[in-house]
Amino acid sequence: MKSKPIIIGVTGGSGSGKTSVSRAIYNHFPDHSIMMLEQDSYYKDQSNLSFEERLETNYDHPFAFDTDLLIEHVKQLLNFEAIEKPVYDYVAHTRSSAVVVQEPKEVIILEGILILEDERLRDLMDIKIYVDTDDDIRIIRRIKRDMEERGRTLDSVIEQYLTVVKPMYHQFIEPTKRYADIIVPEGGENHVAIDLLATKVSSFLNHE
Repeated sequence: MKSKPIIIGVTGGSGSGKTSVSRAIYNHFPDHSIMMLEQDSYYKDQSNLSFEERLETNYDHPFAFDTDLLIEHVKQLLNFEAIEKPVYDYVAHTRSSAVVVQEPKEVIILEGILILEDERLRDLMDIKIYVDTDDDIRIIRRIKRDMEERGRTLDSVIEQYLTVVKPMYHQFIEPTKRYADIIVPEGGENHVAIDLLATKVSSFLNHE
């Protein structure tokens, strides 16, 4: 077993393709010790708030995340210790009482919209990737996803995008691009970039 796991951070705006990039890297190594850790699992517990108050939460703001817990868990994984990953209940808009026991792996893909926002978290990463996709493409992907998978109306998706998602992207997410080691245009469709990333990860895995 290696001295410590490799951490690959993958970020970008909603609909950028960061999840597709993360999965593509993950699927490149089916026979290796690799895992994905989603920042979305670390939305704050809101059980102290009424349901109506929870509905007002801005999920694209850094304050929405329990970053201290995420950092604690990443450090545990770096020490090859298992963690109890929280489970977020999107219906109740708060953290579930359930947890998922995650065993440590040699490669950790940490994925989320704001993983490069906190310096403490950035400093734990070996490779930092920013998936950079045009705003028009991202809103189209978001409309398609939210209407097909989440039963949202077109008007509600557009309103949320214009009032919350887009302003938060330009205020908090896009500025973190400067911390990235690698910028990947167009997400999962960029097969050349994904192949290069897979080669880099292979070099880590094969390094003695």
